[in-house]
Amino acid sequence: QVHLVESGGGLVETGGSLNLSCAASGNVVSIGSMGWYRQGPDDQRELVAAVGWRGATYYADSVEGRFTISKDNTLNLLYLEMTTLTPLDTAVYYCVADSARRVQPPDRSWSYWGQGTQVTVSS
Repeated sequence: QVHLVESGGGLVETGGSLNLSCAASGNVVSIGSMGWYRQGPDDQRELVAAVGWRGATYYADSVEGRFTISKDNTLNLLYLEMTTLTPLDTAVYYCVADSARRVQPPDRSWSYWGQGTQVTVSS
């Protein structure tokens, strides 16, 4: 079992930046890939970014060039650096993990989910 806890959400103005963190605990040696999902006010869930076992990354078109995913394997931490935020980025952001090592396809399933952290971008 893997336990994921997100932090770093909050309120930011349009054009601002925010950094999210995710701490993994438990059976972390089983983790092959990690990522960030978000669920907006329309309840649509979207894989925002993911990183695989060898460091390959995936980004949704909507965040490409603005968000950066990274991980610290030593500390079992996952990060999401978000810049140039707009109200469309307002959502609950979830940290996810799975034993699968590859990040593709983006609509694949993930075994472990965090509780989520709210990101609100004001206009």
